[in-house]
Amino acid sequence: MLSERLLSTVVRGCTNQYLRLKPCEETHIPAPVPGQPYMLYMHVPFCERLCPYCSFNRFPFAEDRARPYFANMRKEMLMLKELGYDFDSVYIGGGTPTIMLDELCETIDLARETFSIKEVSSETNPNHLIPEYLDKLQGRVQRLSVGVQSFDNGLLKQMDRYEKYGSGEEILERIQEASPYFTSLNVDMIFNFPAQTEDILISDIERVVESNTSQTTFYPLMASPSVERSLARTVGKVDYAREQLFYEIIDELLAGGDNPLFTHGSAWTFNRNTGVGDAGASHDETLLEAGAPVAEPRGMIDEYVVDYEEYPAIGSGGITYLGETLYVNTFSVVDYNKAIESGKMSLMGKAKFSKKQRMRYRFMMQLFGLRLDKVQFKRDFGCSVEAGLPAEMAFMMANGAFATNTPEELTLTPKGRYLMVVMMRQFFVGVNNLRDQARAALTGEERTLIFGE
Repeated sequence: MLSERLLSTVVRGCTNQYLRLKPCEETHIPAPVPGQPYMLYMHVPFCERLCPYCSFNRFPFAEDRARPYFANMRKEMLMLKELGYDFDSVYIGGGTPTIMLDELCETIDLARETFSIKEVSSETNPNHLIPEYLDKLQGRVQRLSVGVQSFDNGLLKQMDRYEKYGSGEEILERIQEASPYFTSLNVDMIFNFPAQTEDILISDIERVVESNTSQTTFYPLMASPSVERSLARTVGKVDYAREQLFYEIIDELLAGGDNPLFTHGSAWTFNRNTGVGDAGASHDETLLEAGAPVAEPRGMIDEYVVDYEEYPAIGSGGITYLGETLYVNTFSVVDYNKAIESGKMSLMGKAKFSKKQRMRYRFMMQLFGLRLDKVQFKRDFGCSVEAGLPAEMAFMMANGAFATNTPEELTLTPKGRYLMVVMMRQFFVGVNNLRDQARAALTGEERTLIFGE
């Protein structure tokens, strides 16, 4: 549709403009602002094998690379404590955070001892949903996100995930078994694969419902330049013309009708309604029986930037956002280890945002989370959203994006939610371009591991 193409073009231009890395001379990130809430992000850049659609910082797993890396992440965590940071939430992404479970558990335990952590969120893959892993994660991790992408065996084979993680039937069974271990279990799905038909998509949605997961996230396939060729070679060229149709199918089947199974947690995240299915009832009961702390039931939005606008990130490839500055850690595990062992953080680049860019970022993130607080916007930026972002407001209003537009808030129509999906898709493509800038600095063995000979 015309509005999708126009929005994609505009967001692409904006992100290309301000997501440009410049050299960073700082050895540490700035100290925290008193009273400002922060979340801690940790990045674990190791996987058994690399998926063709992934642009995150990741390397093939080797124990001699991973074990010292985890030790240095724990040292970097203590650097944040010395700077004065405290956190009530930590998100562990990857890569595959559960790749070395003993190291991950030691890292989570140190975080809980060091900070005021109330909840831990972590990503994982289906092959790690086995009793010996789940038993150790229970109580340590409240919110777990499982990368499934699709239950269709043909698509799993295209993605090189069938041999790694099992068939769609096996993955479904593992999710059903794992669900009671966590306050929130999120199933990550991808839609708009070139070989994905409407019937395959509908079947995927049915399997999500059948899985009893408390939450699911349906990401549109994102063809950033760094993975465009590998995507075309493995799953085919992405066709954005049918993306809206696929999104509308997901939206209607999960959250449509008078008694929907799920409600929106964000534009592309869906939370199972209380009392629908038996997943929600078993979470707290199982945790209480285990003597584990039970977090307040709520959804897990992988885009943690919705809940926390500012966040320090530790680990190779971590991206920190504080104030008006975005900091990027080195993508080299070797250089990361050297920096931490010398008492420094591994900052290799940064990008500064203007006031206008920060207003756009707030606009996008809060609306992606389904509600923009106009009062907070005016307090933080000294102007109304209408005065600060007239073109953005005019575009959204002309396209029927707002369900409510009062002096207090903006909320979204179904059309508005899809426009936010488009906006976030292009924003993440821009972030992937930023990662490519950092990845380009890799040399030697690490460059060969990622780019080949």
